[in-house]
Amino acid sequence: MKVITLREGKERSMLRRHPWIFQGSVAKGSADPGETVRVQDAAGRFLAWAAYSPSSQIRVRAWSFDEAERIDAEFFQRKVEAAVQLRRRLGIDSNGIRLIHGEADGLPGLIVDQYDDVLSAQFLSAGTERWKDVIADALIATTGCPYLYERSDSGVRNLEGLPAVTGWLRHPDTAAGRRRATDVVTHETGGTLTLAVAEGHKTGYYLDQRDNRGLFAKLVRQLGCKTVLNCYSYTGGFSVAALEGGATDVTSVDSSGPALARASAHVTLNGYEASAHTALDADVNGTLRRFIKEGRTFDAIVLDPPKFAPSAAHADRASRAYKDINRLAFRLLNPGGLLLTFSCSGGIGGELFHKIVAGAGMDAGIDGYLLRRLEATSDHPTTLTFPEGEYLKGLAIIRKDSSECRKIQN
Repeated sequence: MKVITLREGKERSMLRRHPWIFQGSVAKGSADPGETVRVQDAAGRFLAWAAYSPSSQIRVRAWSFDEAERIDAEFFQRKVEAAVQLRRRLGIDSNGIRLIHGEADGLPGLIVDQYDDVLSAQFLSAGTERWKDVIADALIATTGCPYLYERSDSGVRNLEGLPAVTGWLRHPDTAAGRRRATDVVTHETGGTLTLAVAEGHKTGYYLDQRDNRGLFAKLVRQLGCKTVLNCYSYTGGFSVAALEGGATDVTSVDSSGPALARASAHVTLNGYEASAHTALDADVNGTLRRFIKEGRTFDAIVLDPPKFAPSAAHADRASRAYKDINRLAFRLLNPGGLLLTFSCSGGIGGELFHKIVAGAGMDAGIDGYLLRRLEATSDHPTTLTFPEGEYLKGLAIIRKDSSECRKIQN
């Protein structure tokens, strides 16, 4: 077994069971991509069994902190079974579920979602790439799902020195020799949605927002919201939820024509009149500014932008972008209206995001009631030892009457 020795004092994170070791913490040792190594401190004491990644700044990702553990096929079978069992215990009322959430499930760099009878997986680290076939067999055996599609096309693979890979990883033979279509129909509170595991964002869809879509439908109904603006709408999950909540005029804004076409299809698929939904293929920031000039207002607005800050180094620029869109949204929101605003940037923490949105409200001359803080669904868990897993954060806000706030001209 090859050995990675850390610099003196750099073992503290692993003693707290944090799974990452960065390049600068390694004193000596190397291995092949994904090879299992013994990690030890400067005095030679065991810290973890881990996967080595010679191309990544995250040089080591821990599999286990138990010296008696063996990293073999049985290890991955146990890890997969434990992750799937947890999701079954959660009793999620949907056929779209996150089964494995990387580090939180002790499998760094592995993401697996189940969409009905199809598994969609991302192998994002050198370690999971090396054990791909073993993991694939464990997934099929544990879930009983016959189809496994690989979506290892994230830019994170480049940092690991790995090429993008997509396609069927497991597909049973059929008598006619036909391949299963990659389109899948999923059901969740608030609507029925379709996706293509071969083409959609991430593994095909944003399952992390499932509970928030259900909450949005509930709040739209409770607050009597009729006009709704869904920004960065993708395929319209929040738009369908708004209609489920009783909205009569929903506008979806996104820069992807195919995503908007699927959003419009989702409206009719769920039994709503096409006239209740408008799809705008446009830049969100420019659209918000145009609506302000036109005097448009809305009873509810959703801001679910892409990742503005991939790391803490991008936090300043991302903070300005988040503040700008939230400021514009506040100006478009009717008094008593509902704003759901999100950040999926790991470089923007929950406290900072709250401050950004509060600053946007101040600049717009608007205050609001914070109904609740929002996060990813329970099948996207965060562990005590890996807080970096808490990437999605959001706020549900009701706008106060602006008469008590001093308007700041912009």
